[in-house]
Amino acid sequence: MKIDDILYRTSEWLRGTGPNADIVISTRVRFARNVDKIPFTHWANKKQREQVLVLAKEAAAKSGILKESVFLRLADVSELDRQFLIERHLMSPEHAYESEYKAVIIEPREIISVMVNEEDHLRIQVIQSGFNLRDAWQLADKIDTELNATINYSYSGRWGYLTACPTNTGTGMRASLMLHLPALVMTKQIPKLLQALAKLNIVVRGLYGEGTEALGNFFQISNQVTLGRPENDIIGNFENVMTLIINREAHARKYLTVKERDQIADKVSRAYGTLKSARIITSNETINLMSNVRFGVNTGLLPGVDLKTVNEIFIMTQPAHLQKMENKILTSDQRDMKRADFIRSKLK
Repeated sequence: MKIDDILYRTSEWLRGTGPNADIVISTRVRFARNVDKIPFTHWANKKQREQVLVLAKEAAAKSGILKESVFLRLADVSELDRQFLIERHLMSPEHAYESEYKAVIIEPREIISVMVNEEDHLRIQVIQSGFNLRDAWQLADKIDTELNATINYSYSGRWGYLTACPTNTGTGMRASLMLHLPALVMTKQIPKLLQALAKLNIVVRGLYGEGTEALGNFFQISNQVTLGRPENDIIGNFENVMTLIINREAHARKYLTVKERDQIADKVSRAYGTLKSARIITSNETINLMSNVRFGVNTGLLPGVDLKTVNEIFIMTQPAHLQKMENKILTSDQRDMKRADFIRSKLK
């Protein structure tokens, strides 16, 4: 498998299937692991980081789940392709910097990826469409066990898995959901919700994780505490909180489509009209307008568009995807025009 092979596939996190897929874009479970007796990535020398790469490649080759995956050394991957992998949510923006002695392991369906020598030696990630916390956790746990058969992890009987950042120590597990919450934004419930989540040690970020803003009413919400509690309890408690948020969004959508139907229909129609006729459009404007269109599709206010088209526009209009389709580097202005062309072709 090559990077170009996944260009025209629907990314797993935008497949639009699974429980509560109208509100929950995707579920992600991630494990942070480090190799025993090798310093954490930021302290390791070149020889030690190369040793981690070799161990990770060997372990993936022996894994039944990862045997069909591709091992990409980032030093051999262009800057454009690294950005493409970030847009697919297969690796973090931080992993793209200083690419020497780094790698990413990608399973063909894009459900599984493993970052090698990011903040920790291994970042095992499972992404599934919809609200699938337990399924994602169980799959991540199986991969973790398979890799551990080859790699001895850095582990303390008192503290659990040892990680570069103390907040990940313990289980080393972060569970997160990518949520589309336009109704909670429109009804001005988001500020109170964010305050309540902070008290529960739950973190809210934007589309691409830490340091990114919540564009288009999309929020990435994850647990913060990984120490002192078993994985099952963390998943169970997080699942309960996310269920409450999903129910509040669903209730707010019903309220808006009944009590303020004309105003919401107008907002959806204006967004659709702009996208259908624009000749130049930025990435951020596209995300914000597509949020309204997605809301219209999921509430029956825009029956002429399906969710598959919405998701395809969402992923394919991102900067690296546009340039991959054109097979050349584009300026910002050129991308804005190509983006508008692509959207019009899908909505005509």
